[in-house]
Amino acid sequence: MRISVIGTGYLGATHAACMAELGFEVLGLDVDQAKIDSLSRGELPFHEPGLPELLLKHIASGRLRFTTSYEEVGAWADVHFIGVGTPQKAGDNAADLTYVDAATLSLARNITKDALIVGKSTVPVGTARRLQQLVIKNKNDGVDVGFAWNPEFLREGFAVLDTLTPDRLVVGVENAEAEAVLREVYATALAANTPFISTDFETAELVKVAANAFLATKISFINAFSEVTEAVGGDIGTLADAIGHDTRIGRRFLNAGVGFGGGCLPKDIRALQARVSELGLERTMRFLSEVDEINLRRRDRVVFLAEDMLGELAGKKIAVLGVAFKPDSDDVRDSPALDVAARLFNAGADVNVYDPQANANAAQRFPRLNYVGSIANAAHDADLVILLTEWAEFKSLSPTDLDGMVRGKRFIDGRNVLAMGVWQDAGWDITALGHKHLDHQHSGLTRPPING
Repeated sequence: MRISVIGTGYLGATHAACMAELGFEVLGLDVDQAKIDSLSRGELPFHEPGLPELLLKHIASGRLRFTTSYEEVGAWADVHFIGVGTPQKAGDNAADLTYVDAATLSLARNITKDALIVGKSTVPVGTARRLQQLVIKNKNDGVDVGFAWNPEFLREGFAVLDTLTPDRLVVGVENAEAEAVLREVYATALAANTPFISTDFETAELVKVAANAFLATKISFINAFSEVTEAVGGDIGTLADAIGHDTRIGRRFLNAGVGFGGGCLPKDIRALQARVSELGLERTMRFLSEVDEINLRRRDRVVFLAEDMLGELAGKKIAVLGVAFKPDSDDVRDSPALDVAARLFNAGADVNVYDPQANANAAQRFPRLNYVGSIANAAHDADLVILLTEWAEFKSLSPTDLDGMVRGKRFIDGRNVLAMGVWQDAGWDITALGHKHLDHQHSGLTRPPING
């Protein structure tokens, strides 16, 4: 069986390399010639642990190659996975389906042998059925082209593991033939007893957005309680541990902090709200607006705390540790860390930023920050240090690592990963989201966001 992957961004490149690792011949397609040339040399445009090794391994083995030709893909592959992006529309909460529509149409017109098209992109419910009709109307006569939907559940930083050893496989199919093909594609995972859920198109589409909506809700739930513990003097970490022992709740994703970001959760919960509104069910997902609002409010809170600790931000030197939206990634899309750093700068602070992987991407989005190459360079003469992405090297920091570097021993732990007592005993004024902080100048939990 030969496999093509349409779109060689984060999802597509990962899926292509992992399909080659599973033993298939794979052809990746993208309309960007520069991206194809880079991938053909084994060079990735993003950071993902373990993926560069797989890419180089299977380019060398001959099982993985890349092209810009739909004609080549259509004549060669038996299964075509669509993994192009579905970004949020400019000025709108809805998903932009331009790329997935174009990819499906180009495939349909160029497939010259019996094949199966499998969508993996995250899309609004109803998209798969519409695309199936697009294929039927535009495919070549005499060619049998099946259609299926197989949502991805990748975690950035663990994408290779999640593809090769998924915790579940969901496929939306309309006949036994399509299901049989996908069972063959995922035979290795099925042999390891991975749950396989075969359903209709609509349920398969909704599983993906439901999972993301639930995770976003869980994160905002604990952050809402962190506002309460900050006000009354409680400890959000202990609270999360206590309720997490309830197996109905669980401890994962109950880490209070600066909130979620990235290219999936924020856009997906907004796109879901837009889609249900189109269906006349706007009240059904209204709670997601508050989930989004709570998440954005955490960014305001970090800026508020910085201003409170320093008296004013203008002219103060602040070290920001981390601008990726999560560790083990260089993704800064809708990153709360980068947003906070930009707000501090716009308020007049001199901001030094260090991230092990994301400096370059952050500089493209907000070039006015001072990006440096180490913790030491970021913390030099700093009046305040703020940890915003929980990279391992930040989590292992001790007070002695920064003593002598900073001008003021002030620290905001935006991810609740440091032992506050140790830092307090070493003479640091340290606070974390979800812990009571003595507000010297302001009252209330939030403040209007700083423009920019």
